[in-house]
Amino acid sequence: MNEPSPIRNVSDTALWVTIYRAMESERPDRIFDDPYARKLGGERGEAIVRAMPKGAATAWPMIVRTAVMDEIVLRCVAEGAATVLNLAAGLDARPWRLDLPASLRWLHVDMPDMVRYFREQMENAVPRCKVEFVAADLREAGARRALFERAAAHGPVLVISEGLLVYLTPAEVGELAHDLHELARARWWLMDIGSPRLRKFIERSRWTSRLQQAPMHFFPEEGTAFFAPYGWREALFRSIWDESFRLKRTMRGAWFFKLLSRLQPAAQVEAGRRMSGIALMECR
Repeated sequence: MNEPSPIRNVSDTALWVTIYRAMESERPDRIFDDPYARKLGGERGEAIVRAMPKGAATAWPMIVRTAVMDEIVLRCVAEGAATVLNLAAGLDARPWRLDLPASLRWLHVDMPDMVRYFREQMENAVPRCKVEFVAADLREAGARRALFERAAAHGPVLVISEGLLVYLTPAEVGELAHDLHELARARWWLMDIGSPRLRKFIERSRWTSRLQQAPMHFFPEEGTAFFAPYGWREALFRSIWDESFRLKRTMRGAWFFKLLSRLQPAAQVEAGRRMSGIALMECR
């Protein structure tokens, strides 16, 4: 691929991340198994990985994110989640690959073209639970609110917004947070979240020029406290950095940086931990 920006839109990022899941699933020591990922990511997903600066080498945070979110989804289901509202679901095959109860209701929500592509690719696969596909643009307030009210009918509700919030503006995230609390009446909200420090890291990595058609906006200075005015509190935070050591999926040279952190002030170490993570929010 010779084009300067291999990613044409936000939906293309799903192809990119899915190839990372395929890479992990094909390892003999894999920490999760997504047998659908290689097909779903396709040739374009592979081309995007090749075109991104250090594309294959930067798979680790996405792999860690997937594994940690798998664990938390299963935890919430065990604690009583009856409906999963998966926003901007992309090519997420969790209903097909996780051990989920048949009674669970899973709403797979994304833009019409992405939903159509996913359904075509998964035509012969059988999910473990009840999957409902919803083609919707979440930026349209009317469609979003109708969907959330529909989700609330069968609670408790777990919301997943994996890989979504970073592409929204703070105002858009605020509207989403309000509607999930007031209309979906969600009990849990599982998200990935980055700090301004992550934004600076991305800019230094030269990814910005490759993401011109999928610009990133949401890196709140206050972290998960951003959601407090909308009725949410942090119930759990898993640092991508910390989890990469637990799962043995670290970046090259990670041990050196970990040793170096012992010389840093505690506040600086904590800021590094919070640079990128997985948060489980609960309705207050």
